[in-house]
Amino acid sequence: MTKITNEWRFCVAPMMDGTDRHCRFLHRLLTKHARLYTEMIVAEAAIRGDRERLLGFSPVEHPVALQVGGSDPSSLAEAARIGEDFGYDEVNLNVGCPSDRVRSGAFGACLMKTPGLVAECVASMRDSVKIPVTVKCRIGVDDQSPDESLFALVDAVSAAGCEVFIVHARKAWLEGLSPKENREIPPLDYEIVRRLKRERPGLTVVLNGGIETLEAAAAHLEEFDGVMLGRAAYGEPALLAGADGMIFGVRAPSPEIDAVVREMSAYVKAQARDGVAPHHVTRHMLGLFHARPGAKSWRRMLSEQGAATPPDILDRALEAMAERAPAFV
Repeated sequence: MTKITNEWRFCVAPMMDGTDRHCRFLHRLLTKHARLYTEMIVAEAAIRGDRERLLGFSPVEHPVALQVGGSDPSSLAEAARIGEDFGYDEVNLNVGCPSDRVRSGAFGACLMKTPGLVAECVASMRDSVKIPVTVKCRIGVDDQSPDESLFALVDAVSAAGCEVFIVHARKAWLEGLSPKENREIPPLDYEIVRRLKRERPGLTVVLNGGIETLEAAAAHLEEFDGVMLGRAAYGEPALLAGADGMIFGVRAPSPEIDAVVREMSAYVKAQARDGVAPHHVTRHMLGLFHARPGAKSWRRMLSEQGAATPPDILDRALEAMAERAPAFV
């Protein structure tokens, strides 16, 4: 296997209601080297909730990181310890999510306003685990000047020992924009993140936001230590099939999508035997044939039955796709 010298070279972003263990299993079939992230798990939930349901994952998902949310240093430290005990390769602190849930809990993007508290949280987490503790942030919130807010956060948190920053190159507006709008409306500012990398060359800086193709990701890697794709990878997961070759230089054929579907079919059936409804898995596969012949039929077959989706739905859908084209690669 090709040795990957930069662990954060290519990442798939944590996405609420998206990157659960079933989604990550699919993504790992498509790319062996991308770094995968969980949905954000609130620290208190990790401590007091159903840990296997919230934190459980398949060993095939490595490298995989646990993203946590919170603002209490002791709770975050305990959640980090729990994540390390589960076997995660990294614990990432969310300092970028602008959802109502996060605002009401005074964490996520709200923490951009309190860099000292973020540094305290990171220091507490780092003291509790041996795995890397990283931060995912915005460039600022509301009326903050990114020239001040981004550098203030990074300088405070790097002084606490954090070396890896994943930067969504947009501000977050905590009032007036929905989470979806916050992913699209605030303008991208790659230049401020470039400046961060130039002026803090000893840090690992991963660019996130607005990256929609592997070609764009590869171009950004000329300036940044890593790139992170979110909605593009989720909405069109087949693009991940080219990541190992284009991004990591792996000299091996890309996974064939129909072969991935067959593996996922076996996974769906195994999960169904354990009581997991098939649509909890197949909902992550709706865009697998995006822009290919039969894609609309594929989406319809996977979505129309909802909770009644049968365990062999992927076999049926793949058979219907095969009638339109001989193979999908």
